[in-house]
Amino acid sequence: MKKVLIPTKLDSTASKILQDNGYTVVQDPKTPILDLAKANPDVHGLIVRSEKVTAEVIDALPSLRVVVRAGAGFDNIDGKYARTKGIDVMNTPGANSNAVAEEVIALILADCRHIVRADETTRAGQWEKSKLMGRELTGKTVGIIGLGNIGRLVAKRLAGFECRILGFDPLVPADRVKDFGIEPSDVRTIFAESDFVTLHIPQNNETKGFVNKDLLQLMKNDATLINCARAGIVNEDDIRAARQVKSIRFLNDVYPKDAEGPKSVADIADLMMPHLGASTVEANRNAAIRAAEELVDLDEKGVSPFIVNRDIPQGLDASYCGLAYTLAQLSRALLGKDRPLSRIEISCYGTLAPFSQWLTLSLLNGIWEDIDRTTDYKATLKGLEEKGIVFKVREPDPAKHYDASMTVDLISRDNAGTETCVSVRGTVGENLTMIARIDEFNHLYWVPAGHAVVFEYKDRPGVIAAISKALASADVNIEDMRNPHNPSTGNSLALLAINKPVSEELVSKIAGEIQARIARCVSF
Repeated sequence: MKKVLIPTKLDSTASKILQDNGYTVVQDPKTPILDLAKANPDVHGLIVRSEKVTAEVIDALPSLRVVVRAGAGFDNIDGKYARTKGIDVMNTPGANSNAVAEEVIALILADCRHIVRADETTRAGQWEKSKLMGRELTGKTVGIIGLGNIGRLVAKRLAGFECRILGFDPLVPADRVKDFGIEPSDVRTIFAESDFVTLHIPQNNETKGFVNKDLLQLMKNDATLINCARAGIVNEDDIRAARQVKSIRFLNDVYPKDAEGPKSVADIADLMMPHLGASTVEANRNAAIRAAEELVDLDEKGVSPFIVNRDIPQGLDASYCGLAYTLAQLSRALLGKDRPLSRIEISCYGTLAPFSQWLTLSLLNGIWEDIDRTTDYKATLKGLEEKGIVFKVREPDPAKHYDASMTVDLISRDNAGTETCVSVRGTVGENLTMIARIDEFNHLYWVPAGHAVVFEYKDRPGVIAAISKALASADVNIEDMRNPHNPSTGNSLALLAINKPVSEELVSKIAGEIQARIARCVSF
């Protein structure tokens, strides 16, 4: 049983999800993470928020295979060192986005209307009404630097204030920016024309000190800068110097270190918060759910779109990792899990063609639950070779015009040299995995979910009725069905989605009654 360590105050939903999936969970937000690591060297997974995952922590966990940051930023984790140990680092982008976006709006309104000062003085018995003349947000120009999840939500939340919204993000095409209700702009124009500039970019070598004296000198008098992203993207000394010349306001929620003690921006920040951007009940719960589900998906399916310390290519959607897993899982069930594999062949069509090697691990997880998911592509192929299994990525046939589809063939060879092959093709439509073909039976468009039984038999009247009767006698309800027929072979396929799993005995009994060539039950 795999152990997961959660050394932070994270919603209990994460523990429940993990425990429901067979994990042992140790959650302790009070003990320092290094002490917890030393006390739990057998930890398989680690879920953190702002805790520092250093090389020392990693070395104390020799069984560690995945670290999940319950949030978007992950600079508190030594991802490079983790990679050298074969450890995947993941984040949960989007889980905290709305909380941070709402915080930006709250800071702007609180500053415009002097909420904090007004509360303090009024409680003290003062009446500073004449001193607390405010400003309105409505009709102002707001510039957003970085149009990821948070930046786009800030724009959406501002819609009711009838603001002119300028936006910049080098990774987002101008047409797409307009779709968000944002006017595409450049950085200098945003700083020169905005009444409020809010930052939503990561901190890295390129963005360190991004807000500097050159940009600050462009800002209007009485303009406001909001930083709820990362401390290092602003040059504090340059803000300090700029405020000597003009009355720029600065609202801040991020610091080099999340801890008690004096803050270097205390003399220049008009409003300060102790990194509360993601600190809402809803955000904590969302991040907890996402973190737990990502860990489970990575272990069980090899789904890895949120790994941040591995070179995952742009353009590969997570749903296709799930597709590869499901195709392999179904193929293995149809072939028979007791049959040894001699060959695995796959074809990736259309936009999936460049990503075959990235889908391989997810595919193999669908065949073997205990495969080492930390290995790279070359090591994976070597492992298959050592098992005596030939793995081949076939060149896709463009004449078939399959867009973003994948075919998985599993071949087994018995002692007499006779080969048995199962071939399954699928795609993703409307965010759902769809099985398009099983062997000779095409155009199925079946969504694999829950439980199903599959029978292949010589076509004749009364077979479906016999299957239905047998299932009904076991109090099993049919929820969906495909029953294609192949005139060239005379075979038919009965593919039935059912409301609960059935026993192998029942499947064997039905197979005997209808003289099925293939009879399988499978759960997804």
